[in-house]
This record gives sequence, structure tokens and C-alpha cells, in this order.
Amino acid sequence: MRQFPVFLDLAGRVALVLGSGGVAARKAEPLRRAGATIRAAARFAPALLDGVAIAIGADAPEADLAALSAACMARGIPVNVVDRPALCSFLMPAIVDRDPVTIAIGTGGAAPALARMVRQRIEAVLPPGLGRLAALAGRFKAAVRRALPDLPARRRFLDDVLAGPVAELAMAGSTAAAEAAFARALHAADAAPPGIVHLVGAGPGAADLLTLRAQRLLGEADVIVHDRLVSPAVLDMARRDAERIFVGKARANHCMPQAEINALLVRLAREGRRVVRLKGGDPFVFGRGGEEASALAEAGIAHAVVPGVTAALACAAEAGIPLTHRDAARMVTFATGHTREGRLDLDFAALARPGQTLAVYMGLATLGALQAGLVGAGLDPATPAAIVENGGADRPRLLHGTLASVAAAGPGWSSGRPALVLVGEVVGLGAGTVRAMAGMAA
Repeated sequence: MRQFPVFLDLAGRVALVLGSGGVAARKAEPLRRAGATIRAAARFAPALLDGVAIAIGADAPEADLAALSAACMARGIPVNVVDRPALCSFLMPAIVDRDPVTIAIGTGGAAPALARMVRQRIEAVLPPGLGRLAALAGRFKAAVRRALPDLPARRRFLDDVLAGPVAELAMAGSTAAAEAAFARALHAADAAPPGIVHLVGAGPGAADLLTLRAQRLLGEADVIVHDRLVSPAVLDMARRDAERIFVGKARANHCMPQAEINALLVRLAREGRRVVRLKGGDPFVFGRGGEEASALAEAGIAHAVVPGVTAALACAAEAGIPLTHRDAARMVTFATGHTREGRLDLDFAALARPGQTLAVYMGLATLGALQAGLVGAGLDPATPAAIVENGGADRPRLLHGTLASVAAAGPGWSSGRPALVLVGEVVGLGAGTVRAMAGMAA
């Protein structure tokens, strides 16, 4: 974030607009709508800044614009000079006005035209009556606080009422009916509702690979319980005041044992909180989501699972490797490289059968044992293979070759980030993409 966005109260205050052309007139209009008294001038003089809260420069001689900027910065007055970023202490955003809802879009001065395009898209999806809904919530604000002093309960009530029939009445302009419906909903509100846990797949790391449901739940959650593999970009989708609890696990290094995580989820839900248990990839693919779901069910806690893009899908897509292909693979097998009692506990005879793709999660540490087991079960060591590191996230890397070459080079090539091993004839079909991408990531 290059600039910090703020909303400035200009009601009854003076705004200086320097310049005499059409641009200056257009810049003055939103200031006037915000309640400012406009002080217009064609040329600059220091006395014009007396009592001024904000200043805009446009359509004036260059020397006057420079003088305006210097004088404002010396006196701590916010100043914007149109198309002169070096002379500005703030930038004018593109504005979506649904009073009292206001949305400001900025690009740090890099692409004002893009900000306008974003504004147009937002304008198209926001109901024109959204401001009436915000005003209704404002009128009931004090009453809601009195009736629901518990913050999670109050937030849950508002989330429900602002997205249901009350909202529809308000945005349609039926003010009296909306107020009556709001009052009835508040009277019936439960101050201590039961909690719920959503086991949510965060995908491979890129925020735009989240499902829409996952994004919505992150915005509604009171608390986020997350793993090490959840990226900061995904966590940023959560509500700013949501509590975040890190319970990350790495190989042989558990920040919190699984039994304690299960107990934590149960306790948070019993406190009446909406919990998102956020897991990298998909909760039910090597994510221990099944264990957590069983613990929640045994404790009588309401819960639901939201799938995510699992690593095999993300890494294969990143590398251009088809997991299935009519000529090469009619099956896909997901396996884990974790050991049990010091050995790789896999059915190598089944995994070595032809006509399938093998996707091995967390397989780098046991790559040698994986190769030995597969070759011992009859798989040709020249079978195409690849390691995809950080697939579906920032700065992906790929190592392409055969099972033998990848097993030999993989441990030294790895940077320690999450990686998936792919083995099968389909890896050769995607070789062109893999090579090009590996060259880009080198």
C-alpha cells in the first residue's frame, strides 16, 4: 500500500481550488458535495490559504501551482496538483458515491484511467439504494449496541439483517417497512448464538484461487485458525478485526499438536464464535480435515467443509502438465511422502502400474526412497517426472526430467518451499511448458 486512504470531513470547511478552467471546476464539484465551501482563485497568493482545510491546483500557471504546493506543504495543508504527482501530498481517487457509503479507488498515480475502470465496475454491481441501507443501520446503531453488547453476536446479527429482507426493503425505498422489519429482527435476536466452524481450503497460495464461498466466510469469521502454508495474501481477505491464531505445522515440528487444535476449535465454537479453520490446499487432501471434522461432530459442534484447490491441481496447471490424458493416463493417484515409523508406507506395486499419474505431496525428504520403491516395483527409472515448487503461489519453480534424474537432483535443487512430485508419462506431454517455465524461474 503506497498511500494510506482516509476520509476527510469537509463539512463547513474551506477548500481552495486554484485555476480557472474546466478541470478546476470538475475538481471543485466533489468537494462541494462533501460540504466544503469553495474558495476559487485564478492565481496564487499565500493569503488564500488562511483557514483552508484542503487545496486543489489545476488550470493555473506552472509557477503558481508550484508555489501553491510549497506553501501547502509548509503549512501542513493537504494539496493536490492535477497531473503533477511531485507537487501533491495526496492524490484524488476515483469515487463511488452511495452516500453515506463512499468508495475511493486509487492507483498511486500510476494509472488514473484504471482507477476509473474499477470504479465503473463497482458502480455496476452496487445497488443504487445501498446508501439507504447504510442510513437505516446508522439509525439503529445505538439500539443494536444496547440489545447486543456481545461483539460477535452483534456482528452476526448485522451480517444477517444487512443481507436479507430488511436490506431489500431499505434499498427499494420502503423506509417505514424496513425500519419495522429491523426492529422485529432486533427484538428476536439471540445474544448468545451457537458457534460454527468452517473447515476452509485456502488453495495453493494465490488469493484469486480462493473459492467465492471461502472469501465470503473469511469476511464473516470472528476468528481465523490457520496453518503455515496459508499465504499472507489469503489472510488479508479476512476481516481486519478478526482474531488470527497460528497453529502451523512443518515436518516433525508441530507448533500445536493436532489434539490441541481439535480442542481449540471446539472451545472457540462453544464461545459462540464463527471460526474459519483455514488450511493450505484442500482440508480433506492430506490436511487432517477429517480428524478435525470428527472431533467437531463428536463434540456436537456445527461445522461445514469448503473445498480448496489442492496442490496437485495447482502445480499441474502451473506446469502445463495434464493429470489425465487419453493416450497416457486414465487414473490419478495422490500419495504422501511422509513416513510412518521411519519408512515410506506406500503400495509401490499399485503406484508403479502403467497408465496413471502419481502426485506425491510432501515428497522431497523421501524422494530417494520413493524412487527406490517405484523402481523396485517395476517402474522404469526413465519415466518422466517433475518437481513443482510453490505451484499456484508466488515465484513457482520447476525441475523436469526423469524419475532417476529428479530424485538425484531434487534435494539440492529445492529451496525449502512447498513442493509436489509428479511422475508419469503425462509429465513428458507437458515438457515444453515445464522447460519454458523452469527457464523463467531460474
